[in-house]
Amino acid sequence: MIVLTRRISDPGAHAETGTVTLDVDSRIKSRLRVTLDDGREAGLMLERGHLLRGGEWLADAAGTQCIRVLAAPEAVSTVRCSDPHLLARAAYHLGNRHVPLQIEPGLLRFQHDHVLDDMLRGLGLTVEAEQAPFEPEAGAYQSAPHGHSHGHDHPFVRLPAHS
Repeated sequence: MIVLTRRISDPGAHAETGTVTLDVDSRIKSRLRVTLDDGREAGLMLERGHLLRGGEWLADAAGTQCIRVLAAPEAVSTVRCSDPHLLARAAYHLGNRHVPLQIEPGLLRFQHDHVLDDMLRGLGLTVEAEQAPFEPEAGAYQSAPHGHSHGHDHPFVRLPAHS
């Protein structure tokens, strides 16, 4: 199994040996067993507290395996609006609920939730449920979003020792 332990900041200096397509919940995790897009098994053993972005590159310790991360399309709700005040109000209400949020000019996107969709429709916005890559803001005080709050850590998959 390939064990990916580091990020590559200069992908042009390396040849791509594969890709891995992950949803945002997987891209938040630093320890995870994954299947590369070509079917090979790999493990993520990365530093904690960093959201993997679509387009980032990972490598094994030797640098022989260079894997490009792709953001998987997933169920999201997308708000498109040309009124910056109305869009700011929507972002405020979503942020007040600690919803990880992708913010782009004229667009807000979050993991699909029909209750939040209805709240935004009540503000006069149009919400579209769709399949799209989700790249949320990391947040001012952390490098990875977290969709809910509670008093325990999430377990991770332990990878076997590399032989």
